[in-house]
Amino acid sequence: MFGLGTTEILLIVIAVVVLFGARKLPEIGSGLGKAIKNFKKATSDDDEADSHHDSFKSDDSSNGGSSGKTGK
Repeated sequence: MFGLGTTEILLIVIAVVVLFGARKLPEIGSGLGKAIKNFKKATSDDDEADSHHDSFKSDDSSNGGSSGKTGK
């Protein structure tokens, strides 16, 4: 796991507890979890929007790429 041993992880956990306090840790964890959840949702929505947008592109190309304008 990132080349960290048990001692390093323990020191990081102790530093986080000292910096933020034991009462704030659940709030921080909850906020981090919500952020990850929203990020995953946004990236999956973006992928769906791209595939939806691509289907419109293929529909446009099927009519010869003309948009009904004469080009004058």
